[in-house]
Amino acid sequence: MNEDEALGRIKGRDEEGLVWLIQRYAAYVHTIIRNIAGKAMPETDAEQLSADVFFTLWVNAKRVAPGKVKAYLGGVARNKAKERLRKTGREIFLQDDALLIAPENSERSFEERDQARYIRRAILTMAPTQREIFFRYYYFYQPVGTIAREMDISPAAVKTQLHCGRKKLKELIIKGGYTVED
Repeated sequence: MNEDEALGRIKGRDEEGLVWLIQRYAAYVHTIIRNIAGKAMPETDAEQLSADVFFTLWVNAKRVAPGKVKAYLGGVARNKAKERLRKTGREIFLQDDALLIAPENSERSFEERDQARYIRRAILTMAPTQREIFFRYYYFYQPVGTIAREMDISPAAVKTQLHCGRKKLKELIIKGGYTVED
C-alpha cells in the first residue's frame, strides 16, 4: 500500500488505510507535537493529541488531496498542539520555534552544526510576518493556500514573502561565507 491508496481507503471508510498511515506517520506527528509543546504538555496529553490528529484525518479525508497527507498531518498536529497550549495558558512563539529548525545532533559534524546555527540566526533577522510564513511553509509543511487563509492574506502575498525570504536567506548565507547550491 502507498500513501494515496491509504487515503483512498480512508475516503471509502476502510480502517486499514488509517492503520497504515498511523504506522507510517505516528512518530512524525508525535515529534511535531513534542517539538511545539516541549515540557509544557504531559506525555499522555501528547499521545492523546496524536490520536486526535489521526481522527481529524479520518473525519476530513475527503478534503485531503492525494500526495498531501504528510503535509496535512503536520499542519493539523502543529495547530492542535498550539491550540492545546493556548487553552492551558501557555503559548510558544515563533522565536522559540526557530530553535527547532536544526536540533543539535552528536552525529553531525562541527561544520554542519555551525551552518545550522548561522541559518537559524539569519531566519531570525526576517520580519515577523515573513518569518512566520517561512516557518509555516518550510518547517510545518503548510500549503500556500492554508497559510494564506490562516494569516488572512492572498496566496500571491505568501508566495512573494517566500521568494523574498529565500532571497534574503541566500544573501545572508553567502555573506556569512557559506556556499549555496542552486
